[in-house]
Amino acid sequence: MKSFFIGSVFFFGVGIGICFLPASAPAESYVAGVGGINFADRLTDVEGTGGLLFQDLDLQNSVALGGKVGHFFRHGWFGVEGEFLHSTPHVKGTVDAPGIHLRVMSVTVNLVARYPGRTFQPYVGIGGGPVIAHLRDSGGVQRDSDVAGGFNAFAGMRAFVTSHVAVFGEYKYTSATFVFDKAFGPAGGFEGGYRAQHLLFGVSLHF
Repeated sequence: MKSFFIGSVFFFGVGIGICFLPASAPAESYVAGVGGINFADRLTDVEGTGGLLFQDLDLQNSVALGGKVGHFFRHGWFGVEGEFLHSTPHVKGTVDAPGIHLRVMSVTVNLVARYPGRTFQPYVGIGGGPVIAHLRDSGGVQRDSDVAGGFNAFAGMRAFVTSHVAVFGEYKYTSATFVFDKAFGPAGGFEGGYRAQHLLFGVSLHF
């Protein structure tokens, strides 16, 4: 999947470079709804607090839902985008321990570059913002939350079905480090690196 992400960024970057011909477009704003799958990796480099010991924790794949609002500046090549994405990549249970309910919400500001074609618009982007993780009382774990700084990068293709309505598909990579220092009460908690890869689809309204 990492190779796929790198290849996608390279492909769309080359495509934008090749298609970089003199063109002009007015400023444009949009809103979009998005949904898809969060292919969550493990929580890696997991360390316990309060003397607890841990190994990496496997996460479940989950549905991801969210929305976008963005604006492309005059000439149409570059823009900014705000995005909200919600998923539930629960920690998988094992023979020795039950699973843990995990909810992750990201609120990011992205910089976006696209080729402003009339019908097809390949695009890439990068950004960051707060990633909010929440543990629910489950499997011997107490309720705990963390707000971490997150990073995301993405590549996609948008296709217009009318002059104002488009559909799109997108690959997104997200990373953050969560600290749950109260997950086990006085005994301590744990922290680990969160990595997720998303395959997303959506519909956008442009005006």
